[in-house]
Amino acid sequence: MEPNIGLDPEFRNRAIEILQRQLADHFVLAAKVRNYHWNVEGSSFNDLHKFFEGLYDQLDAAIDGLAERIRALGGKSPGTLTEFQQLTRLKEYPAFYPGWHDMVQDLLKWTEAISTNLREEIPHLNDQYKDFVTGDYFTGLLAAHEKNAWMLRSLLA
Repeated sequence: MEPNIGLDPEFRNRAIEILQRQLADHFVLAAKVRNYHWNVEGSSFNDLHKFFEGLYDQLDAAIDGLAERIRALGGKSPGTLTEFQQLTRLKEYPAFYPGWHDMVQDLLKWTEAISTNLREEIPHLNDQYKDFVTGDYFTGLLAAHEKNAWMLRSLLA
């Protein structure tokens, strides 16, 4: 049954497509953070291990929120690795186990890329598609990513 929530069906479908890409990006970023959480080494191990755990916990909540918003709009949430690989805008590097400094730089790069995408998508959601709920959700995600980017930059200083 299609939702009757006051959104034009075409606009709703466009919002779903944006949400699906964000879901894939967040899932791939979460996988990278887990990889680094498991494989970080060095004198900062304990602090970074805990920091990375906090990041993936936060990303897990965002992933669930994105998937549930897709469903609320009447779409299907991608849930397979193949779908995530097809939808993501992030480039993975398999078997890449850098030192902690490069891990933090890499996470900063991806966090800022997701922030940029969110910032570009919010006006489309709000102004073009009139999906203020998704736009508001993306604004909250953007704030969290900007804070994480600040923390990652601070680790590199």
